[in-house]
Amino acid sequence: MTGPAAPHYTFFAPCPRGLEGVLATELDELGAQDIAATAGGVGFTGAFCLCYRVNLESRIASRVLWRVFHGPYRTEQDVYQAAYDLPWRDWFSARRTIKLKVSAQHCPLMSLDYVTLKIKDAVCDRFRAATGARPSVDTRQPDIRIDAFLDAQHVTLYLDTSGEPLFKRGLRKASGEAPLRENLAAGILRLSGWAPEQALLDPMCGGGTILMEAVLLARHIAPGLGRGFAFEKLHNFDSKTWRDLCEASRAAQIPKAAPAIYGSDRDRRALQAARANFDAAGLADAVVLTQADVLDMKPPAAAGVIVTNPPYGVRLGDQAALAAFYPRLGDVLKRNFAGWRAYIFTADPRLPKLIGLAASRRTPLFNGALECRLFEFKLVRGTMRRPRGAAQAGP
Repeated sequence: MTGPAAPHYTFFAPCPRGLEGVLATELDELGAQDIAATAGGVGFTGAFCLCYRVNLESRIASRVLWRVFHGPYRTEQDVYQAAYDLPWRDWFSARRTIKLKVSAQHCPLMSLDYVTLKIKDAVCDRFRAATGARPSVDTRQPDIRIDAFLDAQHVTLYLDTSGEPLFKRGLRKASGEAPLRENLAAGILRLSGWAPEQALLDPMCGGGTILMEAVLLARHIAPGLGRGFAFEKLHNFDSKTWRDLCEASRAAQIPKAAPAIYGSDRDRRALQAARANFDAAGLADAVVLTQADVLDMKPPAAAGVIVTNPPYGVRLGDQAALAAFYPRLGDVLKRNFAGWRAYIFTADPRLPKLIGLAASRRTPLFNGALECRLFEFKLVRGTMRRPRGAAQAGP
């Protein structure tokens, strides 16, 4: 290697399952290197300030974890020693509160709770040996989160640079019933291929999560501008670099434009929650909200993209009403929205059969632990309709 090079750090960004591919693309756009998607997230490398940028600008990551150790283990004592040997004092002060989280796959050790205790002891023992003081544990609002992952043979230790999960944008003031997490909504928008110059409609918008993510995207508003991060509490925090990043991000925002983002819901309280969220974010002018039943909807433009998360059995609890609703929804889409693309995100496996439209794509995604599908329907007048009762394989 020739010439001095900035040290490279290794990171891992978890995300909702099913969004690893779009997160990898986003990380590439943000300047990450050595990008490697795995189940549940994406690994990458870069200068340390890259984690500032990903925390600020990623719409899809759930967190950004800085990998501080990776190596083999056989016993709990091996894990303790690996953690004890790390220079924790170089990274944060004993005055900071900590929280440990341990997850595992094919791990041969008997108790993850015991492993968690051993890592916590190792960190505290290392501090106490050097300074006589040790960080205290705060499981509710810690300054520093330490993550460990164990597979059959290796343990990996991370410092969480995010703090609160990244789907907490610092914007939401009210939430309707069963809201989508913001990064899942952003990933669904990315999978839909929607571009800000196209009309966007969510006709069952609830508290407006999908619409808010669309507005942030259309106006180039970084999702992390309204909140703080754990990396600000680390010893190596570079406040000037962070300030410069935030200023550049604000300068890149697109000023107000005529909104082509539309939302409706038949529930007046859901609409009030959506309006409260947009008002609180100073973005009330960026979206057109209407109280209306989806079955009475008319298209707000000649062509565009529908992205929606309809109520399903888990939320409504009325299976018979939904079985009657889906065919009527299919009829409305077919009759009124020719020339549009519709993306319907649901955990209800009956939707593709009952809606009576042929899905051109179905993408498995998870809303937390709930397995869902994102169905794509290309709405063309005079086609797409399956005969009523035609057999169709499930998702």
